[in-house]
Amino acid sequence: MDYSYPIDEEYWSKEEIIDVVNFYSLVEKAYENGAKTKDLMLAYERFKQVVPSKSEEKQLFKKFEQSSGYSAYHAVKQAKSSSGTHVNM
Repeated sequence: MDYSYPIDEEYWSKEEIIDVVNFYSLVEKAYENGAKTKDLMLAYERFKQVVPSKSEEKQLFKKFEQSSGYSAYHAVKQAKSSSGTHVNM
């Protein structure tokens, strides 16, 4: 991993940063090896508690995709529509 996660260290608590990083790492996992749908959706729900604004979510997802090449939006979209237990991107 030669990139950093887009996080807001100024306004987020340590716990919130950990939760957001966990979400990003599950998106990576979905792309690299596959992730459990339930785990990804729980992490996304927690991400939404930290980042309730849709516009801020879009900005963070865009920054994450630009730095990593992984689309959090598409991973979450597939997890939402998936009837299976795993998300493989």
